[in-house]
Amino acid sequence: MTEIAPSRLPELSRFFLRLGLTGFGGPAAHIALMETEAVERRGWITRERFLDLLGACNLLPGPSSTQVAMALGYTRAGWAGLAIAGACFITPAATFTLALAWAYVRYGHLAQVQGLLYGAKPVMVAIVLQAIWRLARMALRTRALLLTGVLCLAANLGGVTPIAVLLAAGAVFAAWAARGRVKVTRGGVFAFAPVAGVAAGPGSPAVLSIVLVFLKLGVVVFGSGYVLLAFLQADLVDRLHWVTKTQLLDAITAGQVTPGPLFATATFLGYLLHGYTGAVAATLAIFLPSFFMAGLVGAMAGRLRKSPALAGFLDGVNAAAVALMAVVTLALGRAALVDVWTWGIGLVSAALLLRFRLNATWLILSGAVLGIVLQVMR
Repeated sequence: MTEIAPSRLPELSRFFLRLGLTGFGGPAAHIALMETEAVERRGWITRERFLDLLGACNLLPGPSSTQVAMALGYTRAGWAGLAIAGACFITPAATFTLALAWAYVRYGHLAQVQGLLYGAKPVMVAIVLQAIWRLARMALRTRALLLTGVLCLAANLGGVTPIAVLLAAGAVFAAWAARGRVKVTRGGVFAFAPVAGVAAGPGSPAVLSIVLVFLKLGVVVFGSGYVLLAFLQADLVDRLHWVTKTQLLDAITAGQVTPGPLFATATFLGYLLHGYTGAVAATLAIFLPSFFMAGLVGAMAGRLRKSPALAGFLDGVNAAAVALMAVVTLALGRAALVDVWTWGIGLVSAALLLRFRLNATWLILSGAVLGIVLQVMR
């Protein structure tokens, strides 16, 4: 590994802390913001390398956008960069979610912050669409890859699980590349590139039990962060009876209305189960596997495109990943663009992004403030 400039660590901390403070909209939005800043504005890595990073991390269990952040940190500053990127991206979400959990236990309901999402989400739709357009031009650069993207889009809309779509696309292109049937990209070896809880009490589960449950979730949850809901219900509601379904849905809501990874829902649930100790334990446990898996991706990625079969596999996975981002964006759009005001915010944001190279952070904050104002005026 080449020597890392010391100035890269503060740079990484500022970048991912800001992203963690403003990254509303879920994994697709986070990835779009990273692509805009790390590739388009800062030029840290090429778009080809970013696509390889995205494709590889989509194959891992756990929070995909958090793993992309970690692996991107690894490319800039090794293991120290990975740790800083992950911690700075996760900490704001965990802190905000913990504050909501405290308010929930104390007052019996969540803080009224829906207006923030009302204005911020339409901006995120515009940002994600712009990122998908840029990534698609590279990922779907041949007829075969374009056809693969279309088929993956149809398959996911038809109910096929994301991991199956990714693996199938990768396997087909790996086989074709091994036989010399398709040309794979060799340029640029990737270097990555209102029912309140109880917050602990006589019947609370042991901290070790909380750690083990959330550690397992960090290892087995494939797909987007929204898949986490099904796993949490199966374990915490149906099997262990630690929380009610209402409490679980409120915890998911808390994760959605705060910036950063949706997996910070674990912080809320940990607090309900065992107070501040439970919040810390659940948060550390669910994110810990990602630090190791993203590091492995970062360390191995430089070798992947040296093999025609592995390079073909990445090309197929990258085409599928862009298609999956498009599917998530459709869902985000349906949830965000609900009236004339949100459509207006989204269209104006798209026009500003196309005409000017604006810092996405200011657009998000402006949308959030406008959303709060509009909700207050109603």
